[in-house]
Amino acid sequence: MTIDDIIDFVEGLGDVLTLRPAPGDGSPEISWGDSFFYYSPDRVVPTTTQPFATIVTKNYPGDESSRLDRAGAFRVNVHAGKDAFIEATGHAPREQGPSGVDAGAPDTVIAHPLYGSAAWLAVIDPGAHTDAVIRELLWQAHALARSRYELRQANTP
Repeated sequence: MTIDDIIDFVEGLGDVLTLRPAPGDGSPEISWGDSFFYYSPDRVVPTTTQPFATIVTKNYPGDESSRLDRAGAFRVNVHAGKDAFIEATGHAPREQGPSGVDAGAPDTVIAHPLYGSAAWLAVIDPGAHTDAVIRELLWQAHALARSRYELRQANTP
C-alpha cells in the first residue's frame, strides 16, 4: 500500500476531511508531508476531537523507535477503539514500556509506540500482510468517529 492508496481508501469512507499540511499553509513544519483524517460532514476541522487516523512520514521528537528516517518509510496510526486494539495486539491498552515488539518492523500491526495506552494502533509501511487488516481498522476508526460526531450533534442544544 502506498500513502495515496490509504488516503483514497479513507476518503472513500465518506464525510472525511483530510488535512495534508504543506509549506505556506500556516501549519508547523514538522507536520509537512503527513496526513490527518477527521470525520467532518461539514468539512470544518473539529476543535473538540482528534483525528481518527494519521499518516506520518518522519520521526517526531520522542518518537524515533519506528525509524521513519528511512527513505520512503511511513506509519499509519489508527484509533479503532479498545476492542479492535485488543483483537490486534492480544492485550488491553496499557502504559507504554518495553513490550518486546520492534516498533520499526514493517507490515506489522502494533500498539502505537507512544499512544498505545490510548488504544492507538500503528503499521509501518503496510503491505501484503496488513493490507486487509489496516483497511478494516480504518473502517472501524471511521465508524467510531462518525458515532462520536453524531452523539455530539445530538447533545448540542
